[in-house]
Amino acid sequence: MKKLGALVAAAALMITGCGASSGGSGSETLTVFAAASLTESFTALKTSFESAHPGTEVKFNFAGSSALVQQLSNGARADVFASADQTNMDKAVQAGVVDGAPSVFATNRLTIAVAPGNPKGITGFADLARGGLTVIVCAPQVPCGSAAEKVERGTGVTLRPASEEQDVKQVLNKVQTGDADAGLVYVTDAASAAGKVGQVDFPESAQAVNSYPIAVVKDAPQAGLAKQWVEFVLGEQGRAELQKAGFGAP
Repeated sequence: MKKLGALVAAAALMITGCGASSGGSGSETLTVFAAASLTESFTALKTSFESAHPGTEVKFNFAGSSALVQQLSNGARADVFASADQTNMDKAVQAGVVDGAPSVFATNRLTIAVAPGNPKGITGFADLARGGLTVIVCAPQVPCGSAAEKVERGTGVTLRPASEEQDVKQVLNKVQTGDADAGLVYVTDAASAAGKVGQVDFPESAQAVNSYPIAVVKDAPQAGLAKQWVEFVLGEQGRAELQKAGFGAP
């Protein structure tokens, strides 16, 4: 009887275990590598996606697009890559780390983040070359830095930044903390910090509009979920959230 009881208990455990693993989504983790400027909008989309996919957890790695490509090229495991420009996505394609053709899901443009009330009286891009201003930009390999260089070339204005940061959130943070008088960030980043920074738009930003492509990572551990996330971002709900954050349509 003892042996029979042990066998019954073991069988019950096996059935329970099978039920848990085949019960569908279980504890699946979707890992998304995304440009830092997508932090607020993708975090908002995470809640809706997880609600529609019970048992799924979306985890993010937000950083400069160039750093993310480097991480993927070095073997980092991820399911989705969303870049803040086409150049870094092209690098990912050339490195063979994404699967299939990327899709553009949004656009973004630069603005000038300043202290609340704009105490330095900055009115446009040319003002950033004035003496006595501490100006921060993104590094050239980062999409926001590449966009800043395009504007410099188009306007003939040469900036002398105090530092070049590795992602746009670092630029924004330096303006928020008072370590910089002005910083070139995306309009979406300035909007996310409304009340903490002021915003000075400039027409020349139209010369350097960034397109944001997204793709499934090659050999993604959660390839099926990754495709669903991409479709979700490209779909109506994703578009609405991105528009709310200030992104332009593709």
